[in-house]
Amino acid sequence: MDRARPLDVAGRASHARRHLRSRRLARLFLRQLRSPPLNADPADQIRLLEVQTLDSRIAQLDHKRKNLPEHAELERLGADLTQLRDLLVAARTEDGDTAREQTKAEQDVDQVRQRATRDQQRLDSGVVTSPKDLENLQREIASLAKRQSDLEDVVLEVMERREAAQARAAELAERVASVEAKVAEAEQRKTAELEGIDAEGFTVAKDRETLAGAVPADLLGLYDKLRVQQGGVGAARLYQKRCEGCRLELNITELNEVRAAPANAVVRCENCRRILVRTADSGL
Repeated sequence: MDRARPLDVAGRASHARRHLRSRRLARLFLRQLRSPPLNADPADQIRLLEVQTLDSRIAQLDHKRKNLPEHAELERLGADLTQLRDLLVAARTEDGDTAREQTKAEQDVDQVRQRATRDQQRLDSGVVTSPKDLENLQREIASLAKRQSDLEDVVLEVMERREAAQARAAELAERVASVEAKVAEAEQRKTAELEGIDAEGFTVAKDRETLAGAVPADLLGLYDKLRVQQGGVGAARLYQKRCEGCRLELNITELNEVRAAPANAVVRCENCRRILVRTADSGL
């Protein structure tokens, strides 16, 4: 069987040219499928870049609004305040409980003291003459004295616990007041920041509305569509042969195509598909 003869040099070159031409035609065909040709005055394209600048600023302001440091600070302070208030309620509850416990203990002491006083008066009056009754009365007076001493110890122990609860409640009340003051201060700072953001946002939005009104509807429509698809950036400047949208440099073929495009042609970046706006610094 005869072997296939290799292509000569001229044949190889012709084959390479046909392959390159086929690739260019295929790329052109795909580009036409992706979006119909669009024309816009160069001044309108520059104006579109200004709209993009304003849209980027609006996005920055929205991000700043959502990520103010005061948001995290207030969240942290709020958690601290909730915990401190819970502890304060517990301390005040313990103060109330020990106050009732102290009242009950003091009443018990008073009852024992009154009974001991009555018994002592009976003993001193001489009404009791029986030796056995006298012995029993003296024994009861001694027992009541011990009981009174024990109850007074209970009162002292409860009073100490109550004083500790009161001191803890006072300290916690001061800490709550301090954190509340910090919350109020942070709220004021947040309000001031938001007012500044809102004021600037209102001005930028009005400027954007005015500027966008001067951009052709078809160009603005394409831009808005791309902006949604491309993370907020629908148009980018071609600067020093580099797309400022995707930050990639155009290759020589892409640069030649951009150079050859009419000044009013809306060109697109082959890498990110954003609208590519030509300026004096494009490096063409």
